[in-house]
Amino acid sequence: MLKAILFDLDDTLIDWSTFTDNWEVREAKHLRGVFDYICREVYPLTDWNAYAQEYFNRVRDAWMNARDSLLAPHLGHILLDAALAQGIPEGALGVQECLNAYNWAAPESTYAFPDVPAALRILRENNIKIGIVTNAFQPMTLRDIEMKTHGLLDFFPECRISAADVGYLKPHPKIFQFALECLGTEPHETIFVGDNPVADIAGAQGAGLKAVMRVKHPTQPLISGLVVPDGAINTLNDLLLLLDKWYPGWR
Repeated sequence: MLKAILFDLDDTLIDWSTFTDNWEVREAKHLRGVFDYICREVYPLTDWNAYAQEYFNRVRDAWMNARDSLLAPHLGHILLDAALAQGIPEGALGVQECLNAYNWAAPESTYAFPDVPAALRILRENNIKIGIVTNAFQPMTLRDIEMKTHGLLDFFPECRISAADVGYLKPHPKIFQFALECLGTEPHETIFVGDNPVADIAGAQGAGLKAVMRVKHPTQPLISGLVVPDGAINTLNDLLLLLDKWYPGWR
């Protein structure tokens, strides 16, 4: 019996294919807000370039370490640790203050896939629980800003999970287990939909869930000869048809 569907966020529900900005340049604008806040309200740092370099070095190192450990980086902790490394007094600044000053917003060139709202509405109307599991290093409070901008937030009132908040990245089983506990469902009652063959498909299958691969072009459900999803779709409309096949009478 199908009770729930978990979705990856980026390139599964939100389309990043038209994003062409330089990420480091874009992020530096938000980082500057943190630096200015610290200088204005906390401690007179004097070297913007040193703080920025400290931050970017820590981000790079955290993601490199995560390749093997699957321990998720956390934007707020990196912002704070970079400031501490530049000399601000211990205890003078908090993680949430850093995140507030970062002032995150949805990139203008990202969009919800056009098939997403209608499909999510049908799932909820048929009492299928739905949730988000994203490998973001931003806590979900920041990703919620994007979801609200794209008109998706109201579809997910209960289960929205960022790796930064859980501490583990997909494909680690703990992040899937956390999501299942959030939904109150068992693995055999839950499907995962994502676009990454390792993080989403192999990760979900390793946690006991059926996994559906979202791809932008028609494909056979054989990915790189190593990971075989339980199903492959091009749109969420295809997902609904797949559910009709797997779970007759679910709607």
